[in-house]
Amino acid sequence: MRVRGGGGGRVSIAGVACYRPGDRPHLFYHLHVYRRRKGEAKGFTWSDYRDLITAVHHNLSAPMVWVWDNLNIHLAPELAEFARENKDWLRVYRLPAYTPELNPAEGIWSLLKRSMTNFAAADLDGLVRIVKRKLKKIQYRPHLIDGCLAPTGLKLEPW
Repeated sequence: MRVRGGGGGRVSIAGVACYRPGDRPHLFYHLHVYRRRKGEAKGFTWSDYRDLITAVHHNLSAPMVWVWDNLNIHLAPELAEFARENKDWLRVYRLPAYTPELNPAEGIWSLLKRSMTNFAAADLDGLVRIVKRKLKKIQYRPHLIDGCLAPTGLKLEPW
């Protein structure tokens, strides 16, 4: 999401919808704020995604099946190596190219964008506050997260 004025910049969001049979779904996310400063990364790096996976694993205390879309950074060799090193608790699968309808996170982003249609942020910090508030509302409404899995046709099966 971009904001005009105030020096510009961008807010990127990496998130994951987590489902476990018999448990409520969870939404974990991380924001990356790009303020157009010299030397600053414009988006998430492979290590940011590694840290997100690790944080989710520690929060859920369970083995995970991680499903990636085909974003370039998701294909980084370092992430593949991280998955190999942690194969006792992490399995990684890739969605076929051009299949956002199979990704429950796309439903989350759709909910977020729709909830923000009538908001205007004065600056980048204001946008960050709005995004965090809206994502927190989604986190506390498990039926919304469940509703993002249903249209994918994906099924939950034991590890």
